[in-house]
Amino acid sequence: MRSWLRETTGGLPTTFWYLWTGTLVNRLGSFVMIFMAIYLTSERHFTQTQAGLVIGFFGAGSAIGVMVGGVLADRWGRRPTLFTAHLGAATTLLVLGFARDRWTITLCALVLGFFTDATRPAFQAMMVDVVPQRDRLRAFSLNYWAINLGFAFAAVLAGLAAQADFLLLFLVDATTTLLTAGIIFVKVRETRRPQGFARRRDTSAPAAGLHTVFADRVFLGFLLLNLLTAVVFLQHISMLPIAMGQDGLSPSTFGWVIALNGVLIVAGQLFVPRLIRGRDRSRTLAVASLVTGLGFGLTVVADVPWVYAVTVLIWTLGEMLTSPSNATLIAELSPASIRGRYQGVFSLSWSAAAFLAPTLGGFVMEHAGNSALWLGAAGIAAVVAAGQILSGPSRERRVAALAAKPEPVLVT
Repeated sequence: MRSWLRETTGGLPTTFWYLWTGTLVNRLGSFVMIFMAIYLTSERHFTQTQAGLVIGFFGAGSAIGVMVGGVLADRWGRRPTLFTAHLGAATTLLVLGFARDRWTITLCALVLGFFTDATRPAFQAMMVDVVPQRDRLRAFSLNYWAINLGFAFAAVLAGLAAQADFLLLFLVDATTTLLTAGIIFVKVRETRRPQGFARRRDTSAPAAGLHTVFADRVFLGFLLLNLLTAVVFLQHISMLPIAMGQDGLSPSTFGWVIALNGVLIVAGQLFVPRLIRGRDRSRTLAVASLVTGLGFGLTVVADVPWVYAVTVLIWTLGEMLTSPSNATLIAELSPASIRGRYQGVFSLSWSAAAFLAPTLGGFVMEHAGNSALWLGAAGIAAVVAAGQILSGPSRERRVAALAAKPEPVLVT
């Protein structure tokens, strides 16, 4: 056990552990988006389509946030981007908690999405900055473990808080977001010298920027597959709580069921890196997609808590295989000089899915029924599995080419 613990956690830099702690604190209080669909339909009496659109506006704000956050992470710096975005998110959560009319709620969802996901590219780029390539798989796995440990507790606590008073969801979420901002401000130093906003004096070569990312066809193919995967996966916080509510299940029941996702990852994620180490990433991602699709597809027959729990356990297995493979792959596909932009555009696929998953899911559920929604999700996952196999060789060639280039020295 001591040897395993040393192999799993030993040798990682101090900055990584401060970032890890901030992640855990923030996720322990991430109540709002888990229960947003239930809050909107039960407390604010939105229809399924209206609730889906509000959650979709969160995704739209997220899409803008990851793009801006990616540029700021490179030009302004990882640390100030993280700190400012966390402050903005905490403030918006408080406003959203007291909002009552539909337009204010929708606008707050848009702004919350912007600030929440403006942190993502800076955070990911900072982790890649400080963790050597040989340790990134276990570092990302440990961070993912923290995310899901927090999620497991948050789902259960948020279900209990929602039964007492929905306002508690917003107050606790804002508080933990502020605590995370404090950890970043006090303990985390900048990890890479910012490029600044001044115009370059050397014009002998074109500047690398967002156009470079969007011209990278190999990366865009990977992005499209991740977008489709995310559209399927994000049904668990958009349409799944509504489906369970239609079956007469309470918010607290949803909290316990969805918490199984975090519990399983906490129990198994520390061992996943060893399981997938040395295996073909494309095949791993293909298998993960098929398992994820099976889990969501089986939701079509769920009507009682234990059946919903089984579906959650199945698609969680797919998620556990997907996340560390995706994280290391995006790190290795990103040139060091514009790593923040690559992370931002990668996060854009999740932000786009955060818009598409609830809007399309709500429309399909309301007009075509639950069967069409869940079987359609399984079909999309099967398409992604085929895409992972076909595009894998070109990605690995790109990774090998970038690995041959030396990385710049970090700020110390």
